[in-house]
Amino acid sequence: MISTLLVANRGEIACRIFRTCRALGIATVAVYSDADADALHVREADTAVRLPGATPSDTYLRTDLVVAAALAAGADAVHPGYGFLSENAGFARAVQDAGLLWVGPPVKAIELMASKTRAKELMAAAGVPLLAPVDPAQATADDLPLLLKAAAGGGGRGMRIVRELAHLSAELTAATAEAASAFGDGEVFAEPYVERGRHVEVQVMADGHGGVWALGTRDCSLQRRHQKVIEEAPAPGLDDALRTRLHDAAVAAAHAVGYRGAGTVEFLLAADGRPYFLEMNTRLQVEHPVTEAVYGLDLVALQLRIAEGEPLPATAPPAPHGHAVEARLYAEDPARDWQPQTGALHTFHVPDEPGLRLDTGYTDGDTIGVHYDPMLAKVIAHAPTRTEAVRLLARALERARIHGPVTNRELLVRSLRHPDFLAARLDTGFYDRHLDALTPAPAGPGPRLAALAAALADAAARQHAPGPGPARFGAWRNISSQPRTKRYRAEPDGTEHEAAYRTTRTGPTPETGEHVIAARPDRVTLETGDGLTRHYDIAVHGDKAYVDTATGSYTLTALPRFTDPTDRTEPGSLLAPMPGTVVRLADGLAEGAPVQAGQPLIWLEAMKMEHRILAPASGTLTALHAAPGLQVEVGALLAVVQDAQTVVQDVQEEPKQ
Repeated sequence: MISTLLVANRGEIACRIFRTCRALGIATVAVYSDADADALHVREADTAVRLPGATPSDTYLRTDLVVAAALAAGADAVHPGYGFLSENAGFARAVQDAGLLWVGPPVKAIELMASKTRAKELMAAAGVPLLAPVDPAQATADDLPLLLKAAAGGGGRGMRIVRELAHLSAELTAATAEAASAFGDGEVFAEPYVERGRHVEVQVMADGHGGVWALGTRDCSLQRRHQKVIEEAPAPGLDDALRTRLHDAAVAAAHAVGYRGAGTVEFLLAADGRPYFLEMNTRLQVEHPVTEAVYGLDLVALQLRIAEGEPLPATAPPAPHGHAVEARLYAEDPARDWQPQTGALHTFHVPDEPGLRLDTGYTDGDTIGVHYDPMLAKVIAHAPTRTEAVRLLARALERARIHGPVTNRELLVRSLRHPDFLAARLDTGFYDRHLDALTPAPAGPGPRLAALAAALADAAARQHAPGPGPARFGAWRNISSQPRTKRYRAEPDGTEHEAAYRTTRTGPTPETGEHVIAARPDRVTLETGDGLTRHYDIAVHGDKAYVDTATGSYTLTALPRFTDPTDRTEPGSLLAPMPGTVVRLADGLAEGAPVQAGQPLIWLEAMKMEHRILAPASGTLTALHAAPGLQVEVGALLAVVQDAQTVVQDVQEEPKQ
């Protein structure tokens, strides 16, 4: 029996595993990097062991340090979670060699499925449907489009879509280099790219006594950068024959490798309904909560039971009920090429209603750093029907209070309410087609009214602040009968809004005609010209005001009355879009070198992603302040490209482990 479990992971998955351990009476051990010293998973564990360093390669990816931590803390079992070392056969072997129980599949099964090329060969022998591989050296125009994939990859890293034969060689070189950098294995293979395919997967659970459960299907087609954003169970729109075929193929895959524990068999579903095996993930998936909700199971509890040598509790899984949808809440800006965001998370609250579940590794006051994935949380809704589950999830996200870095919350709400999603017209190209329509600046009076509410709340706070009396500035003093104005910049779109009001004997009166019913430092109620009464909750942190309403939230930055003449940037300046580390420069890059518009100049690594800093225009590099290994803060000047025209920095992202 397991008495003390170390979770070789961090964030929400560590917290989620700890939750099951507490319910089962199992003591918990966390490991943490220096960057995670005060993280939620550390605070929730019974014991925590420091892994000196900040980067994943120095901490969570160090097999020797994690095993030593388990032994030092007196743990008798290790759960890998997902990511990091979860599918590393060497880590699983080291855990067992140390006399610890491994809560995962057999080492041999991990090895067999670790390479996508070897896994496909094995699945072909087991009769699982596959896409025919393509030899890049022999590829012709008839084979296009092609998908290049890292054999040891995952999470969308090491993938390239090739639509023109002339680009194949360069893309193959780039994919090989990225695969070697991210996974230590440069093997890349090619297969046909299925346009508008669906990503459908089957959760399996296998014991050591020959029992295998196929726990229904999940649809994970809504993806950005080949990484999942919204998942649901069961996958909508599949007939019984197709579901049975997918279940049978998943069970066959599990038997073929002698699988044990939780795993996922992933398929690509073509537009004509034909399924093709993609890969088998030999670990718990991020999206496992939707399966748990539909089947009423705790998959982590089953993992622990199987690791202890127990069989599955029945020959067949329980009957499914209802529908579940999960949204991944990321600290990122979808309108700016999904750029990750960092900083203090002042407030983080998701409504706690029946049918809702929150899995997170963050809480109020935490800081989102640069070293790890930008996912803040997963919000899961379960209801009797798909329509009800989608509606419940969209409304919960809409009502959430998230004060801090920009997130993808608005994108998630709009995605869940998009006609194609509501009609279950799903495929992996959803965001390629709809992103512009899903990320516009807020329309209508909402931002203006939010700015007005923020200004009125600010006035109320100043009125109640202790002080000697009316504020005086040199020879000037405020005259209450004159209009007061305050300017705000809305984030993340950058639009500016001006709020104007007069202070009268009956209270503040907006110049734009709204009636102020109540105005406090933290809450303002307005009656607008259409006769509607609206409530605004306001929280201020520094120069930012966070305004929450019943139908959306706004982040506003208070602007000074006068522009600071020193707040200028030299035209052509390339600034760091976020804190990170410079990992490499373009070959031959030096001051005086000619550059072409769009040419990648600097690669910056942050939050498990590699960001290319591109030349904003053709010209000459007149200054270079970046060097490999240099750690930079957001806004740091990296280089300057001199050009006669006004230039704008452009940033693109590349996935990286």
